[in-house]
Amino acid sequence: MDTVAIGAKGISVSLDLAVGHIAGMEVEAGGRVLKPLHRAPWIGEPRESLPENLPEGTLRLSGDFLCAPFSTSDVEEAPLHGWPANSPWDVVEDGAIAGGRRAVFRLRRKVMGATVDKIFTLRDGHPFLYQEHVFSGGSGAISVAHHPMTAMREGGRLAFSPKRLAATPDTSLEPDPARGRTRLAYPARAADLTHFPIAAGGTTDLTDYRMEDQREDFVTLVEADHGGPGWTAIARRAEQDLVLVLKNPAELPVTMLWFSNGGRDYAPWSGRHLGVLGIEDGRAAMGHAASLGDNWLKHEGVATAFALAEGRSVSFRHVIGAVPSADVEPPRGIETARDRMSILAIDGTARNIPFDGEFLRIGRSVLA
Repeated sequence: MDTVAIGAKGISVSLDLAVGHIAGMEVEAGGRVLKPLHRAPWIGEPRESLPENLPEGTLRLSGDFLCAPFSTSDVEEAPLHGWPANSPWDVVEDGAIAGGRRAVFRLRRKVMGATVDKIFTLRDGHPFLYQEHVFSGGSGAISVAHHPMTAMREGGRLAFSPKRLAATPDTSLEPDPARGRTRLAYPARAADLTHFPIAAGGTTDLTDYRMEDQREDFVTLVEADHGGPGWTAIARRAEQDLVLVLKNPAELPVTMLWFSNGGRDYAPWSGRHLGVLGIEDGRAAMGHAASLGDNWLKHEGVATAFALAEGRSVSFRHVIGAVPSADVEPPRGIETARDRMSILAIDGTARNIPFDGEFLRIGRSVLA
């Protein structure tokens, strides 16, 4: 696998240049090495043993990657989640900065005529990967999303920044029971994430990831207007850590959750993709054409694409991190300041860790 690794004190990240997926991320903390991101179990298996029609991004599914567009590429021809998730990137810059390291990668292909750069920044002593993507030039509009995935051996509990609502699409990911199974109702919506409708009747708690629920489900969370960064926190039971994913809601107004827990019976999934949660912060509806056209999110006042234009650049930022935690419950809140993050526990105590609070500055223009 053609990967490049960068590191700073206490953290390292590697990128699979063939498809732009993060191949690995390690955080050293508390005498442990945390690995917050997931890699598909079929990576490294002989190509001839896997279905012929799989996109490269599915064959090498790992970590986090840029979707542009998110889901179906039905405006400009490209595989699922677009060329940024399925084709090569080049290293255009890699070097030390004050207190850390910075690397810039460029997609060999263009997206809607735009040049796409991926920027990684690591800071000494910070348990976070700071990412930025920049689209320069182009025309039309593009939907985008990050696609970080974590995996849990024994499930876990989730917490979020305030959300306005949760909704499933019209059709489930696996409508054919001969191929897979889902648990949530489609379509459905709820304002209370702990009481979301299920297909069998009644409700389920979206904040509780239970391993006994074998399913393949997808639900979109719409950020509420709260004035701070958007965040997702996953308290992984067996791993005894807290995985943290943050965004600027003005740039990425929705968080799409992908529950993938043995819910697909066909190759390469084959019932072995277990305990995986995708935390897909985006500016998108399901599919490029749907994102550009009329869709339910627009009716809610939510943007679902970035406009592109020659002579202009569009950028958006994202953060992924992890810290040790023996607490089986996620935090009740997260607050950020210029140089730190405060993780607020259920019992009212606060834990402070190093964080670049300026990186996701709310109100920062998305036009570079």
